[in-house]
Amino acid sequence: METRANYIWVGAVTLVLLIGAALLIVWIARLNHPEQNRYDIFFKQSVDGVTKGSSVSFSGVPVGQVSQIALWEKDPEFVRVRITVNKSVPILVGTTASLQGSFTGVTTIQLSGAIKGAPPITDPGPAGVPEIPTKRSGLGELLTSAPVLLERLTNLTDRLSLVLSDKNQKAFSNILANTDRLSASLATTAPDVKATLDELQNTIRQANYTLASFEKLSDSANAALNDDHKGLIRQMHDTLKSAGAAAASLQSVLEEARPGVRQLNERTLPAAESTIRDLQVTTHALRDLTDQMKDRGLGTLIGGPQLPDYKH
Repeated sequence: METRANYIWVGAVTLVLLIGAALLIVWIARLNHPEQNRYDIFFKQSVDGVTKGSSVSFSGVPVGQVSQIALWEKDPEFVRVRITVNKSVPILVGTTASLQGSFTGVTTIQLSGAIKGAPPITDPGPAGVPEIPTKRSGLGELLTSAPVLLERLTNLTDRLSLVLSDKNQKAFSNILANTDRLSASLATTAPDVKATLDELQNTIRQANYTLASFEKLSDSANAALNDDHKGLIRQMHDTLKSAGAAAASLQSVLEEARPGVRQLNERTLPAAESTIRDLQVTTHALRDLTDQMKDRGLGTLIGGPQLPDYKH
């Protein structure tokens, strides 16, 4: 009986020690893992790389981890990620969550944007715990669009391969060779081209000088003709005025002598009237000629007839 009683005491003590050790381990674990708050994040994008136990950081400082990840049953377009965050971390209004990916494939949840003095996020969300709004990160967006970028890069590489084919490389070599030959030819003919340009410039200069001299000579000739014959033109104009006055006087005399003239025979009167008309025509012709000489110079008398202007 005593031996059996000893076994019972040994077993009881051992059980108590085991329970104490378990409680000690739990206590130590609670010291290492302080109390945490739970939050839901709804991502409307791929969460590739996020798994249960993935790290949650606040401005780069680890503050928790992912406890659940699943499609939201009310709207499969969203992925519900539940995180646990230390109670000491201030999750205030204005805080946002984003996916922070890396090229190694590991994705973490990054919290940022807390505003000093703002109240904490405590209102329950659609899943029963407070919800943290999301935003897209630059690197996450880049990693999300990486397949499209790789496809475009592949297409670009294929096109570059076509451009740099053997046939095109040969064509480029021919173009460069032709360019070299043209450059060498231009370098050889450069002195001749320069001499030709200089000669052309001298010719243009001489032509301008000749045109200027011709204009001066034309002005001098016109001035000389106008000065030499100005007196002659004035005398002819005065003579025409006198002839016109004489014709007017003669017409007046004829008007006054019309009763006596009526007694003349029919042959004498038509001859006199014909003479008067010829005198008037001559007077008008001389007056027109004088006006032309006054406006255009003496060249109208000595110049030949004007040639017709043929237009194409």
